Parts: sequence; C-alpha cells; structure tokens
Amino acid sequence: MFYIVGTPIGNLGDMTYRAVETLKNVDYILCEDTRTSSNLLRAYDISTPTQSYHKFNENMRKDSILRDLKEGKNIALISDAGMPLISDPGAVIVKYLIEEGIAYTVIPGACAYLNAVILAGVDEPFTFFGFLKTKKERTSQLERIKENKSVSVLYVSCHDIDSDLKDLYDTLGDRRACMVREITKLHEEVVWFDLKDGYTGDRRGEFVLVIFPKADETNPFENMTIEEHISHYLDLGFNKNDAVKLVATDRKMKKNEVYKYAINIK
Repeated sequence: MFYIVGTPIGNLGDMTYRAVETLKNVDYILCEDTRTSSNLLRAYDISTPTQSYHKFNENMRKDSILRDLKEGKNIALISDAGMPLISDPGAVIVKYLIEEGIAYTVIPGACAYLNAVILAGVDEPFTFFGFLKTKKERTSQLERIKENKSVSVLYVSCHDIDSDLKDLYDTLGDRRACMVREITKLHEEVVWFDLKDGYTGDRRGEFVLVIFPKADETNPFENMTIEEHISHYLDLGFNKNDAVKLVATDRKMKKNEVYKYAINIK
C-alpha cells in the first residue's frame, strides 16, 4: 500500500495519531527533504528508513517505487509540511499508481490554504492557484485568476510578496485581500488590505494570500428575482428543499423567508 501522509505545517502538535502509526509501520518513507523531515520523525520517535523524493527526481524514482509496491512493500510519502501534491511533490507517482492499478490512500493532515480560507471567513466557493508561475507561464495564469469569479487563494513566498502583488494588481485591478501568515505557529496573523495599497505587514514566515472578487462579481444572481433564482436550481435538477437552501445561502437569507417564494413554484 502507498500512503500519502499529511504532516504539520508549523505546529508539531498537529501530527495525527494515524499519521504517526502509519509512518512507524511502513517499510520506508519518501521525504521531500530527508533533513527537514528528520526533525519531525525524531519528535515522534519514528525510526523508519527514509529516502529522498522531490520534484527533481520524481520521474527517476517511479520504477523502483512501483517495483517495491508490487513486491508487497508499504511506502509512505510526506512533504516538508502539509499535504503532498498540494504545491508539493507527489502527483507524478500517484498518476503512475492509477495507471498500474496499485492501491493507495491518504492519511489526512494540515493544509495551509484550507486554514487560510477559514481564517479569512470565506463561506463561498474558492479556487486554489498555488504559487504564481515563472514569467513564461505567469501571464496566462494571471488571466485565469482574472476570469475567476470566486475567491482566489494563492501561496506567496516571503521574497516575492511585492512583485506578486504588483502583478496581481496590474491584472485584476483593486481587490479586497488578506494575507494569512505563519498558520498554526506562535505569530499567526491575518492582515487585511486592498491590492492597490500592497501588503505592509511582517515579511517573515510562510504566507497564503486570499483575494476576494469584485463587488459586482460576488453575486451572479443579483439580477434574478427570488423565484427565478429558485427556478434556476430546480432546472439544474435540485429538489425544492435543496433549491431553497442554496438560494438562502447565495442571498444570505433565512430558509423560511426563501421558502415563501417557493410555495407556488412547480
């Protein structure tokens, strides 16, 4: 079995019992950086052998990993922090596991962008874009973010804050945003700002940027009557109760208020 294991993103106390037991019992652990992972493994008295697995050797390692799995070995994959595959190595080997029909599973753990979304109070759809790409791919990525009508979530390196925010402002125009810093750590904070003003907070640590849509993009149903809004969901196949719930969420209304409009809709 191949285990994709989530690890803490800052606070060692966020390691789960299941993750510890899994890492103790596999044959070996694939680590993004064995030196970084050694601190975590020592903290939980995990003596399982480790092997290096990162974005520069993913394709080279696949054959030996697949061979070991077919021979019945159990292998775990961890990144330096958080969930593998989320802006971290792992997607390459998972695609091969799918092609080969080899069993794998996920041991859940902390994920920075999900924490940031919650800390930012987001209760609507959002899209995660990872880190901004290099200059060659950045223009098309920025255009995709511009076309996104939901909340946009990005990872930002402390060294790239100003340049990333400038490119985002130049493409998106002014937006309300918040920078979530040092999630789960002692100096965790959420700093709100407008893109035109830039970020003026502490530059130390790990950052997640949450960007909200323009005001005229937040409610695509604002030109509909409540009856039309309900009918929209009914036409999509939802039953009346579910349609009422969705409309109540979209419009930030109470369900019983919306239901009054649904009574006469067939």
